[in-house]
Amino acid sequence: MDGQDGKNHSKKEALNVWRNLFLAMGRVVALVVFGVLTAWAQSAASQSSPTQSLEAMEAAGVKVSFDVASVKPNKSGGRFASNIGPLYTGAPYSPTGGFFSATNVNLAMLVMFAYDLDSAQTLNLFNHLPKWGTTDRFDVQAKSEANPSREQMRLMMQSLLADRFKLAVHRETKEGPIYALVLVKPGQLGPQLKPDAEGCSTDPASASTTSSAGSPDKLPPICGAVRMPPTTPGRMRISGRSETMKTFAMNLDRVDRPVVDRTGLVGGFDLNMEYQPDDPQSPGANSQPDKDGPTFLEALREQLGLKLEPQTGPVTVLVVDHVEKPMPN
Repeated sequence: MDGQDGKNHSKKEALNVWRNLFLAMGRVVALVVFGVLTAWAQSAASQSSPTQSLEAMEAAGVKVSFDVASVKPNKSGGRFASNIGPLYTGAPYSPTGGFFSATNVNLAMLVMFAYDLDSAQTLNLFNHLPKWGTTDRFDVQAKSEANPSREQMRLMMQSLLADRFKLAVHRETKEGPIYALVLVKPGQLGPQLKPDAEGCSTDPASASTTSSAGSPDKLPPICGAVRMPPTTPGRMRISGRSETMKTFAMNLDRVDRPVVDRTGLVGGFDLNMEYQPDDPQSPGANSQPDKDGPTFLEALREQLGLKLEPQTGPVTVLVVDHVEKPMPN
């Protein structure tokens, strides 16, 4: 009996060893599967629909980051430059293979891009940032292995700002004063505002061609509105190709409150608008402004057939809760 019991005991031990081995293998497989599913979920989040709005992704709690990033104080001076072109809302954007580069850029410009702020929201942002947030300049380079859309790139910039600048913000919406962009005469466009018929380029590199001499009929090849050389010295000039009225309204930077498009105009429009600058040192103006030129509001009315009506509506602002200067890396 002892011999038989010994054999049975040995069999039980062997069965226990195999059972434990299978259980261990099961746990390993489960961990691997869990890891794969987690990686897939993170990848799915980072590759959220390119057509999804920034507001929708923020509400869903989507978090994506650059794989590598560098933020350094700018020491070379010079002009602002970026591989994605202008950072303002509605600016043309072409996928860059996940690479972001900005030279001689301040924190305010990065926040403006990351949170898709219009002109009025950006002006309000200045009141919430320390002085260095608008005066100190940085060189930023970042790379993602994905090929993000513009809205995904904004989310990545939000993560970069939180990591390097310790930026914490929140949005607040309340009723406040706004301007409504409307037609001076219903159904009638101004002489320098026409429906776009030729199309345009979304490549930011095309913007470099806008530095040529001013011409009354010359439009930028790039989609959207940009500054162009004036036809008359001492003036400012804005030209646009295939610009929507919604984007045009959001980027009007000569007013002190948000502007909402209520023109009823649908689609893209070509436009030319030239006026005397408020500030003689404004970019594109010389030291002797043309005092005989129309004011901004006069040009808006006479050249584009548009005007601004004071109204009340929802106003959303970005409030800065915390921010720090980045540590050198």
